[in-house]
Amino acid sequence: MKTEDARAALEAHRIQPSAQRLAVAEVVLDSTEHLSADEILARAQRRIPAISRATVYNTLATMVERRLVRSLVLTEGRVVFDPNTERHHHFIDEDTGRIHDIPWNALEVRGASSLPGLEVTEYGVVLRGRMKKRSRV
Repeated sequence: MKTEDARAALEAHRIQPSAQRLAVAEVVLDSTEHLSADEILARAQRRIPAISRATVYNTLATMVERRLVRSLVLTEGRVVFDPNTERHHHFIDEDTGRIHDIPWNALEVRGASSLPGLEVTEYGVVLRGRMKKRSRV
């Protein structure tokens, strides 16, 4: 992601674009992966070696608060950050641990809004399994 695109994204979400915040935004927003804070820190340090863990964590918290990214707990004890804020589901490959986005319309969930005693405001499906091996023809 170009720095000017990261700057525009931060500004659109009312986040002051310092050099450190730009480095974090460039890493997160340019990734198709669902990175942990430590993975983001390591990649941001390639751009700004002196960037601190606290700066990365605080920047991520602000980005989540301002809805520029989402934080997700898809596997126990691991928080990842998702730059895709559109409605979608996830598939976790049990062999690699990689998280894949599944389009919202690829699955049908019925009855979530009519569960007795619950007011459902949001939901997402997390599928787990293995990627099928493509047969060679």
